[in-house]
Amino acid sequence: MRPFELTLTEASDALRRRELSATELTHSVLERIEAVDARVGAYVTVTDEAARAAAERADAERAAGRDRGPLHGVPGGLKDLIDVAGLPTTASSQARSGHVAHSDSAVAARLREAGAVLVGKTHTHEFAYGLTTPQSRNAIDQDRVAGGSSGGSAVAVAAGAATFALGTDTGGSIRVPAALNGLVGLKPTYGLLPRSGVTSLSWSLDHVGPITRTVRDAALLLAALAGPDAGDPASLPAGSAGDVLRGADEDGLRGLRVGVPSTYYFERVDPEVEAAVRAAIARLGDLGAELVEVTTPMDRYIHAIHWGLMVPEATAYHEQTLRSTPQSYGPDVRVLLEAGELVSAGDYLRAQRARTLLRRAWAGVYEQVDVVAAPTVPMTAVPVDQHAVHWPDGTVESVSDAYVRLSAPANITGMPSLTLPVGRDAAGLPIGMQLMAAPLADATVLRAGRAYEAAHGVRTTPGALVS
Repeated sequence: MRPFELTLTEASDALRRRELSATELTHSVLERIEAVDARVGAYVTVTDEAARAAAERADAERAAGRDRGPLHGVPGGLKDLIDVAGLPTTASSQARSGHVAHSDSAVAARLREAGAVLVGKTHTHEFAYGLTTPQSRNAIDQDRVAGGSSGGSAVAVAAGAATFALGTDTGGSIRVPAALNGLVGLKPTYGLLPRSGVTSLSWSLDHVGPITRTVRDAALLLAALAGPDAGDPASLPAGSAGDVLRGADEDGLRGLRVGVPSTYYFERVDPEVEAAVRAAIARLGDLGAELVEVTTPMDRYIHAIHWGLMVPEATAYHEQTLRSTPQSYGPDVRVLLEAGELVSAGDYLRAQRARTLLRRAWAGVYEQVDVVAAPTVPMTAVPVDQHAVHWPDGTVESVSDAYVRLSAPANITGMPSLTLPVGRDAAGLPIGMQLMAAPLADATVLRAGRAYEAAHGVRTTPGALVS
């Protein structure tokens, strides 16, 4: 196996056993970027020289007996909303042309302290306001969408152009591209990972989280990056989610109650996706979990609540630039930002009140079960020129609305949601299942995902994706 094909866990173990150096691993990833990025468009900035220097430092530190932890010497990418001192944070937008970050974001600073090696900044749908990331292409099939808005991060990991990556998730933007590229994506509990120094789309919905090749990889990143941050008003106290690594490594699922939605999550879903996810849920039962049918609450209000929160918050963030240089935004983002100016304060407050009711209703679901399992997205990656989905019942949805529909509830409520690959459709495109749990039960979704992965996981091998 070539170094760029290693998972984070495998790479970390090899580095600690001195079977591989950080320099060798980083060179392999950088060479992979050079070989494939023209086809998949994962990166907006590649930090070649700085990455090589950081890898050499990691090797020197380890030779001197200093071990910074499991991320020490492991190369990864950051979505280009996440500030790194001295590097541009473009948000893949002309509106950020020439912008250079003066300091590290909290997560970048923690990665630096953990000894991780930054190989570059990855493309996002402009200001994270979309679900396709048009600059990037799906790692399995470059004629199809990467997913968004963390599409560059997902494609980088899936193509072997990063061992791990961080993204952001406001309505599914970590989980959607992870699912479409056959990866693991974790949206943690709201406030568990700090967001200071991260460009906002919608402050009450935004989350930072990892995109990786395995569930344990995601748990390693969560454990390294979680913790309070004075710069993020939503930041949670230390230890809020407990020992996530211990949860991820817990054996078996006996005693775990898994909720299977009777409505919404299996409505307007591609038959191949439904079949694969239902089969995966059945396998959770085979691993000892108790399967319980549940009715998810307030489903018909999800779209209205999500848009009622996101649209005015995004417009408020961009207010000055939108008025001074509206032409600096792409047409799709500009129209959404302008629409936000039409949302009244009363409508925004009603959306906040509805969110409170939705959180309470979901809390009732988690009195019945520990985890809810469902499709991550209703269909696999669509062709890049497809803009709408025509369902058999006559419903027509935009591609973005379809992709966000099943993931948005976790953003509104702040509950953790993990996606992992559970199969492929007839075209060979990955299918994802998401596992959701009550806020701060991140260890529980990691436990369930890790158990499934250990028994039945479909591992995405970068070398098999892009030649």
